[in-house]
Amino acid sequence: MKKNSKKFPDNFLWGGAVAANQLEGAYNIDGKGLSVADINLFNDKIELSKKSNTEMSSVEVVKAMKDSIGRYPKREGIDFYHTYKDDLKLLAGLGLKSFRTSISWARIFPNGDELEPNEKGLLFYDSLIDEIIKNGMEPLITISHYEMPIQLALDYNGWYDRKTIDRFSNYCKILFERYNGKVKYWIIVNQINLIKHESFNHLGIPSDRVENLLEAKYQGLHHELVACARATKIAHEINPNYQIGVMPCYGICYYQDPHSESIITTLKHNQMEYFVSDVAVRGYYPNYSYRFFEENNINLNITEQDIADLKNTVDFVSFSYYYTSVVDEHGKTYANPNTMKNDWGWGSDPIGLRIALNLYYDRYQLPIMITENGMGFKEEVADDGIIHDDYRIDYYRLHIQQLKEAIYDGVEVIAYYPWGPIDLVSCSSSEMSKRYGFIYVDLDDYGKGTGKRTVKDSYYWYKKVIESNGEEL
Repeated sequence: MKKNSKKFPDNFLWGGAVAANQLEGAYNIDGKGLSVADINLFNDKIELSKKSNTEMSSVEVVKAMKDSIGRYPKREGIDFYHTYKDDLKLLAGLGLKSFRTSISWARIFPNGDELEPNEKGLLFYDSLIDEIIKNGMEPLITISHYEMPIQLALDYNGWYDRKTIDRFSNYCKILFERYNGKVKYWIIVNQINLIKHESFNHLGIPSDRVENLLEAKYQGLHHELVACARATKIAHEINPNYQIGVMPCYGICYYQDPHSESIITTLKHNQMEYFVSDVAVRGYYPNYSYRFFEENNINLNITEQDIADLKNTVDFVSFSYYYTSVVDEHGKTYANPNTMKNDWGWGSDPIGLRIALNLYYDRYQLPIMITENGMGFKEEVADDGIIHDDYRIDYYRLHIQQLKEAIYDGVEVIAYYPWGPIDLVSCSSSEMSKRYGFIYVDLDDYGKGTGKRTVKDSYYWYKKVIESNGEEL
C-alpha cells in the first residue's frame, strides 16, 4: 500500500517573497510612471488595526498625485532598485531555493497604453532576474502586484474598461518573450480575489466614476480573469513548459457557531472566496456565483469570446496565508477569536494553514505553492546590535510544522515563501515599523535611518531549516 511522505520533497522550493512597489523605490527614475501604489499615503493618526487601502475617487487620486507634503513611502521603498545586488547576496546566504518578486507594470508601460515598452525598465528586470539566477535562486515572477499605471485608472477606469484586457495581454506577452528560458514560474495577478480590502489599489476603479461600485468591481475582476486566461494561453504558446499559477488571498472562514443559519451563511461566503480559483482552474463560472450576482444586483457583461478565453486554465494553485476569520449568521466576518493577535489585529493560526492546504488540494488536485506567509512585528535593535526575534522563529516553526503535516496528509506542496524576507514597506499601512524580515533594514516610518541591512536571529534559524530541508525546526 502506498504511504504518504513525512518529509519535504527533495526539490522543494524554500523561498522568500517581495513586491516591487514595496521595496524598489526609484518611483520616478528611468522612465517609470506613477502606479496606484505610489499614492498610498502613510497616516500616523489612524489606529493600527484600521489601516488599509480602500476606495479612492478620481479627485482623491489627482490630489495625491499633486501632494508635495504627505508621505508616500512606497515611492522610496528600501531603495532595492539600487541595492538589489547586495540584498540578493544576503538573501542567497539563507540558502533560498527560490525568490519571488514582481515586475512593476508602470516601469514597463509608464502610462499603460503605450505602443512600445520602456526599454530602461526592461533592462532593470533583465539584470535583476539574471542576478536572482546567479545567486542560485529560481525566479517566481508576479506580473501584476498592485502596480497598475495610475493613468489607466484615470483615463480608463482601470480594470472596469474592457480595453485594459488587451493592454495587459500585450504587457504579459512582452515579459513571456523577454524572459523565455530564464523564468519558469509565473503568477499573473497577486491576491486576485482582494477586491474589497485592496479595492482601488488592485482594480484601479475610481469610486466616483461608477454608479454601482460592487458591480463595477466584479466587472473589473471579470476582465482581469479573462486577461489572465489569455495570458496563460500566450505563455503556453511561447513556452509549453511555462508554469502559470492563480493566487488568491486565503479567506475561507470558520463557522462562528454550529447553528444551521451560521453554517449556510459561511458556506455561501466561502464559495465566493473560492470563486477566482474555481474560474482559473476549471475554466468557467461556477453556478453558485450566478445566485450571488443576482442577489447583489450585479449584471456582468460576459461575451462568447470571454467564455472561450476562460478555458485556458492554470498549472498550479498558490495562495497567501496570514490569518483566519469567522462568519456570523448575517455574513459579517471577524478575526478568529481563538488566536493571539499582533498590534495590527492579525492572528496566528498555524493549524489553519494545514486546513487551507487540504481544502485547496481536495478541490483542485493541482500542485500548491504557499506564496506568502508571515506576521508583522514592531522591533528594536538590542544593545548588542542584533534583533533577537524568537517570536518570528516560533511563528514560522509552528507554520512549517503544519505544512509538513499537510504533506503527510497527501497534499502536493511544492514551494513555501515567507513574506518579506527583508524588511519592506507594509502593503496595507505603508509602514516600515510593521516588520516581517529575516533581514533588518534601518529605516523608520518617515524614511529616516541609514538603510543598513542587519541579519536577525531568525535569519540563522531559517538557514538551518533550508539546509535540513525542513527536518531541523
